[in-house]
Amino acid sequence: MTAPAADSADDESLAETFWAVASRLRRQTRESLAPWDVTPSQSRALGVLMRHGEVRPGTLAEHLRIAPRSATEVVDDLEARGLVNRRPDPADRRATLVALTEEGRRVSAAIRTARRAEADRFFGHLDAADRVELARILRTLRS
Repeated sequence: MTAPAADSADDESLAETFWAVASRLRRQTRESLAPWDVTPSQSRALGVLMRHGEVRPGTLAEHLRIAPRSATEVVDDLEARGLVNRRPDPADRRATLVALTEEGRRVSAAIRTARRAEADRFFGHLDAADRVELARILRTLRS
């Protein structure tokens, strides 16, 4: 059974609203990362390395939900900036581990602080119950 026309319009409006909010959040994220001259993907990679320590590039790709080749490009760019380094994996010398440098840890921590402040501003007009409910809804949609 198909939904009535009014429901379709509501779905489109909901999707449009969602994309408008997502677009605004992406724009604010890019702006908040500008002082460190890193992309959102690079910022996410730094965050993964802060949380998980050194990892293989394939594991980094899994955490970032991107193709291994894309993860290699992200690591290449971060390594060129001195934020990460590669070294042989002692458990398998054919494999490589990626780890934050001291500068990478400093930049990652600064980005995390800025992003937290940005999120507080972005979601600040929602009360605590709305934030909890929004987080629940978004987790449901993400899975």
